[in-house]
Amino acid sequence: MGFGRGAGFLLRGLRLWRERPRLMLLGIVPAVVVGVVVTALLITLIFVTDDLVGWATPFADDWDEAVRGLFRGALYLLVLAGAVMLAIVTFTGLTLAVGDPFYEKIWKEVELSLGGDVPDRGVGWVRGAIDGLVLVGCGVLTAIGVFVIGLLPVIGTVVGAALGLVVAGRLLAGELVSRPLEARGMDRAARAALMRRHRGAMLGFGVCVQACFLIPLGGILVMPAAVAGATYLAREALHGGSPTDL
Repeated sequence: MGFGRGAGFLLRGLRLWRERPRLMLLGIVPAVVVGVVVTALLITLIFVTDDLVGWATPFADDWDEAVRGLFRGALYLLVLAGAVMLAIVTFTGLTLAVGDPFYEKIWKEVELSLGGDVPDRGVGWVRGAIDGLVLVGCGVLTAIGVFVIGLLPVIGTVVGAALGLVVAGRLLAGELVSRPLEARGMDRAARAALMRRHRGAMLGFGVCVQACFLIPLGGILVMPAAVAGATYLAREALHGGSPTDL
């Protein structure tokens, strides 16, 4: 499975909005709650970042006005780029932590629609919450990496944002796909070995989900579809694309 195949799993998940709208609405509840909180914090940061940058760079007070403005403007954009990346991954991790019972219902229904062996129970709310918070921690590290790379002259901001999108997308895909796999008793090593054989699909799926999260309200609408799409991806990885999974 390649990059395009991975993107296709998200499209399959999005089609469920037409086929199973009531089921997908379950995933809206935790996404809305977390989305409101994360958006409020991000908006607050937009208004205070300018003052924070000025406070953190007193050494630039005596610089030429144009140079100082360019320097602090670049730092302002870097902080916001890192914050947006952090907001995206934080949104995903917190939504998974808060809404595990809702998303378990979605992936189980997808499993049942595919037939075959379906796990009796998921990973549980506590384990799901822990995994979600771990994803938040990884998001913090990713945001720091975006900021540091963004300090590179000329191309730093673009390269940092692009790399952040790829890394965060891969982390997100790994977390979403792990739910149906772990419910089958697969430990971390077994899950990693399976997904290594489908790196392209994992990357395509994760990057597309992350890109959708950059759209206003995209995270809220796409999150249930991402859970469903990850279940399709996991089943096809497990069964090698057998007709049951298609």
